[in-house]
Amino acid sequence: MTWWGWIIAGAILFGAELSFVNAQFYLVFIGAAAILVGAVTALAPLAQWAQWALFAALALLSMPAFRSRLYRRFRRDLPAVATGPVGGTLVLPVALAPGATCQAEHGGAYWTVRNAGDDALPAGARVRVTRVHGLTLDVRPEH
Repeated sequence: MTWWGWIIAGAILFGAELSFVNAQFYLVFIGAAAILVGAVTALAPLAQWAQWALFAALALLSMPAFRSRLYRRFRRDLPAVATGPVGGTLVLPVALAPGATCQAEHGGAYWTVRNAGDDALPAGARVRVTRVHGLTLDVRPEH
């Protein structure tokens, strides 16, 4: 492949990772390896097999060596993504004794809600989801 072909391919991979795809920085290292092979080939022409060998070596060695550190560094400031109802709050439609259950709406769906605390909860009490067990939400009083 010509030197400019490597650079174009690397730029496309690099740009795809940064613009459209969240492949967790795998394409960044493959794209960077292609760009480096293009630069080396421009300076000192290499045989086709040597270009591909250099590309494979750079991509395969740089990923395990640098990817996780670089990925953590760029992603550390992002807020955590809530993946379920744990931590959410709801208002009880009826009073609940310890261990008792009822149906309540949370997040646009009706769930079985269980009082996981030691004290009775009055109707209208604001509670926090502490655990999900199947389709049952364990709740405790919100403090």
